Amino acid sequence: MSNLTQAIRQLQEEFSADTPQLHSIAADFRRDMINGLAGRPSSLAMLPSFLTRPSGQEQGIFLALDFGGTNIRALAVELLGNGSFQIRDRQALPLVDPAGGYNLIADSATAEELFGFLASQLAKLIPSSDIHLLGHTFSFPCRQTSANDAILLYWTKEIKTSGVEGRDIVQLLNTALSQQGLSHIRPVVILNDTVSALIAAAYSDIRTDIGSICGTGHNTCYLEPTPPQGTQPMYINLESGNFDKIPGNIYDIRLDRHSERPGTGRLEKMCSGRYIGELVRLVILGLMERDLIWGGRVPAFFAAANILSGEDLALFLSDATPRLERIAAWLNSRDPAAGHTLADRSLFKTVASLVVTRSARLAAVTYTAALRHMDPDMSQPHTIAIDGSLYEKMPGYAQTIHTTLGDLLGEKSGLVRCRLAKDGSGVGAAVAAAICGSFQSADPAFSG
Repeated sequence: MSNLTQAIRQLQEEFSADTPQLHSIAADFRRDMINGLAGRPSSLAMLPSFLTRPSGQEQGIFLALDFGGTNIRALAVELLGNGSFQIRDRQALPLVDPAGGYNLIADSATAEELFGFLASQLAKLIPSSDIHLLGHTFSFPCRQTSANDAILLYWTKEIKTSGVEGRDIVQLLNTALSQQGLSHIRPVVILNDTVSALIAAAYSDIRTDIGSICGTGHNTCYLEPTPPQGTQPMYINLESGNFDKIPGNIYDIRLDRHSERPGTGRLEKMCSGRYIGELVRLVILGLMERDLIWGGRVPAFFAAANILSGEDLALFLSDATPRLERIAAWLNSRDPAAGHTLADRSLFKTVASLVVTRSARLAAVTYTAALRHMDPDMSQPHTIAIDGSLYEKMPGYAQTIHTTLGDLLGEKSGLVRCRLAKDGSGVGAAVAAAICGSFQSADPAFSG
């Protein structure tokens, strides 16, 4: 057996996630769910959304603001009832002007500048001064005590705008709207993108009780039957990327050591699109340094961190040409003097497959744990709404999730349906606004 063959077999073991191991991880995940709900130490935040499921009959025109990264979207959504909707208008703009005119995510930018920009985009959606309720998808770590307050704990995703951390996002937006004469736009709910995707899907399919993001980031939420914050079922944001009771290999440890927040987000770093490219690079770099690939030479472009994206991995996995010509073209575009062999190119595809397959199987573990928590006997049908580029575009990803659910749930997996919830974060915010605008309940946990 050659040294390279031995190395590949070792990698297969290091990135394996066999069914018995996944059952154990799912049990630990469910235990952390229970502990988090009870206020005991847990790696899962179990954040309440203070939102319950829609009826599917909500109607009217509602505004949605989707702020989840360096681009924002503002939408006018007409809910038609019977789970149907129509996008009446939309605005989409970057928070950093490509021409250099503005940069609203730098630490030199202020809260007033950022939220003034958001308000100005909403103003373009409605020419009249009629009252419009607004739902705001805000995908950053927050502390909430009701559906319509959210204190930003800290920025992520390279955003550094000053004067926002530690402040109420809803109040900042209300102030900006008032200053621009837009008091008829009334924010009534703020929620994160995972909950928003779930609500959007539940509007058209009442059986949808798990939502997930499998893209640049990873997170899962679900409908908790008996939340500690109220008497009605409530969507709970797991912040599942922080789950830490999962064994990592040497590449996971190396990636974590050089990450922005070492020691945190273990599942996120093993699962999300932001990190799996770097995991592939670290594995291949190790093989290069051991003189097992590329003649022992490390190309200059490959020595830099984070040069592999999820899109690159998708290209590797989709290359079905006899000599992997698409991978060859990708390599040649970055190092024309590479001199790579078919065996080298094949290894890129093999390593990408190992890392991506593990990512999908770990995502399925979080769904299994949530399903068993909500429905221990698995006696009811369930729909899982999944948004994100990995689920939508990564070759084999969706099928691996489906197969893994079959491995973990057996014949009961027939009761589980996974569906793509594309762009759910905008529509979900509008549905949430409808829920909060019309919800009349004596339960104070659900008041805005």
